[in-house]
Amino acid sequence: MSAVEVAAPPAARSLPVPFRFLRSELGLIARRRRNQAGLAVLAAVPIIIAIAVRVSSPTSSGGDQGAPQFLSSITGNGLFVALAALALEIQLFLPIAVAAVAGDAIAGEANVGTLRYLLTVPVHRTRLLAVKYAGIVAGAFVATVTVAGTGLLAGLLLFGGGDVTLLSGTTIGMGEGLLRLLAICLYLTACLAALGAVGLFVSTLTEQPMGATIAIVMFNMVSWILGVIPQVDWLHPYLLTHWWNNFGDLLRDPVAWDPLRGGLLSAAAYTVIFLSAAWARFGTRDVTS
Repeated sequence: MSAVEVAAPPAARSLPVPFRFLRSELGLIARRRRNQAGLAVLAAVPIIIAIAVRVSSPTSSGGDQGAPQFLSSITGNGLFVALAALALEIQLFLPIAVAAVAGDAIAGEANVGTLRYLLTVPVHRTRLLAVKYAGIVAGAFVATVTVAGTGLLAGLLLFGGGDVTLLSGTTIGMGEGLLRLLAICLYLTACLAALGAVGLFVSTLTEQPMGATIAIVMFNMVSWILGVIPQVDWLHPYLLTHWWNNFGDLLRDPVAWDPLRGGLLSAAAYTVIFLSAAWARFGTRDVTS
């Protein structure tokens, strides 16, 4: 039998272009040293919390929302280490992680001169934005799960598990507690994804990724500051960060759904508005680098 008669093996099926592009983007985000260092910092916080509580054993809640109400419950169940860490990091560390990814999405490509190459592959600009935003959302989810997962492991090692006493006083099993923790991670991912949409828009305005990252962090900080000023309480429901601490309502029985719906609607509104703005800006941008 000649070589011509030997049937060539079928070519390996390759992924469609959008999925190859997305896989490449996710790999690029995962390989960046600063993102790896950022995840290490995020993971260190719940470990520090667990060790600090282990040696000090707080006896008072010290507040009506945020991390303090979870800190007082840590010694009873290690699951609350994850919740306390999320409550602390959602105000600054998690937004910084999202800002780093979002700020680099378009501005980073322009800064190193690869943006024009990406658009001549060819990749449609809308598809490019969609893939970049998907990478931001994936980064937000990984960052949130890193905090929760590390906190859960550290908490279970130092304090054990068992039944979970909710903020409303009801006791549920550990399995349901883990499901509620997952729901909290998904809720916070949606909130951070909205911040990522703001960041993607900012990233289309500049070729300096560091400048875009700083602008996103400043946006987050100003939102938190305005949220604690009573003189502008009329503005609070319109602030993106106003709804973030409502994740604690998932730890009540029954669950307080109205604040959570408000948070998801706020996140959806910010996402739609700023993704549309990013598309309008990037679609007409003269790419020279």
